Formats: sequence, structure tokens, C-alpha cells
Amino acid sequence: MEKRIPITTLGAEKLRAELDELKRVKRPAVVQAIAEAREKGDLSENAEYDAAKEMQGHIEGRIAELEGKIPLLQIIDPKTLQAGDRIVFGATVELEDDDGQSRIFQIVGDDEADIKAGRISISSPLARSLIGKYEGDEVTCPAPKGLIHYAIVTVKYV
Repeated sequence: MEKRIPITTLGAEKLRAELDELKRVKRPAVVQAIAEAREKGDLSENAEYDAAKEMQGHIEGRIAELEGKIPLLQIIDPKTLQAGDRIVFGATVELEDDDGQSRIFQIVGDDEADIKAGRISISSPLARSLIGKYEGDEVTCPAPKGLIHYAIVTVKYV
């Protein structure tokens, strides 16, 4: 059996929407661009044709990737988890570092991670150090600048 891919409900919806847009909008647009470039004659020196073919390759590759990935998704709705103050996939965690700086992160699937939006990948070092811990615990996480210590302030499932 193939490995399941954990993802939140919102992350799964975004992947499905991306696949739909690629198939309904971007694929037909690039096919049209290739047809228009072909009409201009000599393809050996046609930069528009080369660019459109390259874009088509990217689009088809992403479609294939999503079509292979979506059936393997294990959709987890954080609101329905009964984990209490224990950190599991989908948890939104408030952390405080040694300097008193507070940060809030949600642990999500690899495809939906966005550090600027406060969503960290389940496979990231920080998420791996948090999984299984409880509100009030302290963790040490490896980072490029060395080890970082955090106190777990709150754990929520929203």
C-alpha cells in the first residue's frame, strides 16, 4: 500500500482547485499559445514556441504530480481532533522562545507549508520536536543558527 499523505481540509481543497485550474484554464491556454506560435512559421528559431512548449511541460508535470498525489491524501480536519493539549498533526501552537518572543504555528502537510503564514510542515525539525508534547512542555529544536528552546504556551485545534 502506498504511503498516505497527511493534509488539512483546507490544504486538500487548494490542491484540488489547483488541479482544476491547470486542466480547465492553463492547459487550454498553453495549447492555444503553441498553435499561434506554430502559425508564425519556422519553429527552429521561434522563441514563443519554445517558451510555450516549456510551459506545457511544466503544466503537464504538475497535473501528473497532483493526479498521483490527490488519491493518497489523508485529509485531517483539525477541528474534529480530540487530542486535548497534546500536539498532533493540525495543531495550532503558540511558542515562546528564550527572549520572550511569541510565535504561532500550525502543523500542516508538506504541500501546504508556508512559514510566512505560520504553517510549518509536519516533516520540519520544529514540528518533529513538537509532536507528542503538551501545553506547558519545553522543547529544543535544531535550527541553522543552533539550537532554539521554546516553551509551549497554548495548543489549539481550529
